[in-house]
Parts: sequence; structure tokens; C-alpha cells
Amino acid sequence: MARILIVEARFYEHLNDLLLAGARAVIEAAGHRHETITVPGALEVPGAIALASDSGRYDGYVALGVVIRGETYHFEIVAGESARGLMALSMEGLAIGNGILTTENEAQALERADPARKDKGGEAAKAALAMLELKGRFG
Repeated sequence: MARILIVEARFYEHLNDLLLAGARAVIEAAGHRHETITVPGALEVPGAIALASDSGRYDGYVALGVVIRGETYHFEIVAGESARGLMALSMEGLAIGNGILTTENEAQALERADPARKDKGGEAAKAALAMLELKGRFG
């Protein structure tokens, strides 16, 4: 039984509730345990995963959050740097599923977050579990 840490940037609560529901359902259906922590925003997700990985308490990680394009360049920084941080951690051998949505508007985010539609939270959990399995195969 794996221990999965879900790290969520809880800026859009109603959308994060959907992402969390999808991720938790996948992890529980696979017979694994999970814990959830919240960080201020998507930029803090990679840092929180790095800190948690130092504890040795978790086998895999699911990154969740929603970044919606606004009127400034801030969207590009947050979307790009959070993805870059997660990729760097995965290249160090951490099993991470990236479920940080980057969308043009709230309607797109809702479509992707809802477990009854695109279920990106569930997909991120599946990715984390797949990477964990692969890590076990090669580790």
C-alpha cells in the first residue's frame, strides 16, 4: 500500500473540490492511502513536494491547482514555473502526477476538473501511481 501526498493550491475552492474528489477516488480505488496539504498557490506546490520528499513519509505525489489566464503576464510565470518545478522533481526520481490546470477561463477549468467530465484530478492520480509503479520496476 503506497502513501500518496496530494498537494493542492486552493485558490479556486469549488474547482479544487472537484480535482480532489477525482484524485482521492482513484487513489482509494487502487487501495492506497492519501493525505492532503494545502499551499497558497501553484508556485508553492513544487516546493511543498520537495519538503515532503525529504521526510521520506510518502511514495508518490499528486499536484493539484487551477491557474486561469488573467490580463497580465503573471499567468505565464505561474503556469510555466510550477510545471518546470514539478518536472525538475520528477527528473530527480519523484513519482508525481501533475494536475495543475492552466486554462483560459473558468468554464474550461470546470470541464477539466469535474470527475464526471475530463477528471484531470483523477488523471493526475493515475499518472502518479503509474510513475510509482515504474519507479519500483527500475529502483
